[in-house]
Amino acid sequence: MKKSLLALAALGAFAGAAQAQSSVTLYGVVDANIEYVSNMSSVTPSAANGFATGPSENLFRMSSGGLSGSRWGLRGVEDLGSGLKALFVMESGFGLDDGRSQQGGRLFGRQAYVGLESAQVGRVTFGRQYTSLFDMMANFSPTGYATQYEPVVAQLGLNFRSDNTAKYTGKFGPVTAVAHWSFGNGVAGGGEVAGQFRRDTGYGAGVSWSAGPFGISGAYDQYNPTLNAAGGTGEFKKAAVAASYAFGPAKLMAGYRWGMSKHVNDNTILKDNYYWVGANYQVTPALGLTLAYYYDDVKNFNPAAATVNTTNNIKNPWQISFVADYNLSKRTDVYLTTAFSKNAGLNFDTSAISFANGYFLGTGEDKMIGAAIGIRHKF
Repeated sequence: MKKSLLALAALGAFAGAAQAQSSVTLYGVVDANIEYVSNMSSVTPSAANGFATGPSENLFRMSSGGLSGSRWGLRGVEDLGSGLKALFVMESGFGLDDGRSQQGGRLFGRQAYVGLESAQVGRVTFGRQYTSLFDMMANFSPTGYATQYEPVVAQLGLNFRSDNTAKYTGKFGPVTAVAHWSFGNGVAGGGEVAGQFRRDTGYGAGVSWSAGPFGISGAYDQYNPTLNAAGGTGEFKKAAVAASYAFGPAKLMAGYRWGMSKHVNDNTILKDNYYWVGANYQVTPALGLTLAYYYDDVKNFNPAAATVNTTNNIKNPWQISFVADYNLSKRTDVYLTTAFSKNAGLNFDTSAISFANGYFLGTGEDKMIGAAIGIRHKF
């Protein structure tokens, strides 16, 4: 009997040790607010109507994702020994206002990957992931890639989440290096088509350095989207640099992104220089303020690049954003977020840049105001 009890105790201890070597975590964010938007088009622009807009109207609505996109996810790690770990992430985005899946209705549209991580060499992951440009600019975003009022798509491109991606991340003291290759991103086309290796591919790399109050980063991104029925690919290139400096309760940051998008026939679709500058200030342990300015210097815009090579002059869009965030606890905060845009809808939503965010200026309007009061809970 004693031997049986000892054997059971030993087995239980071994099982406990094995369990301690692996873990799965459920996590998420729920974020909703009441929003006001001025000069909103009463008609939704689309390819079917030639991206036409209608008379402007004021809009009051409930929105999901003010400071953070609402999501839930599973994160797992298994210690394989000798400094090697297996890991996975599956993250699903949803609209808190209506409960629908985001990212085109994907179950795990935000992230879905598996990989290995070595303490000495770095991490290699495979699946739907963020691009190198996204990662390298994240710590230099004044509002932390806030869902509601930051022109993330204009800055990083529609492909900032990429399907079928192999990615390397290495951290070596104050230096972080990232590189990725996408075998076929489904943003514009099907991707991964037999005999068309280049179709919808993408790649990029970046490096950042952070020590003490200083931080600096640089990255390059290229996406080759399908732009015609024959599977012809364009060439969308972006390169960015950014820096930050923290002192006391304040942090200043600024960045620059060069962009060049070309059609299948090598005609330029869009060439621009995008700038941003911002500051975070922690007034009290509970209250944080953020102020940010974004400007896009559009050098060349040609929506008819599929057939002609011309240049259209447009007024350069700019935006000012302000956020006041008050923490009620470590997990729950309430916030006020506002923005004013000129020569485009909020987040630079205009046919010259993209219609990715849903802020469509009414016909004849050139400015828009947005303001929202919301609550966010992290779990």
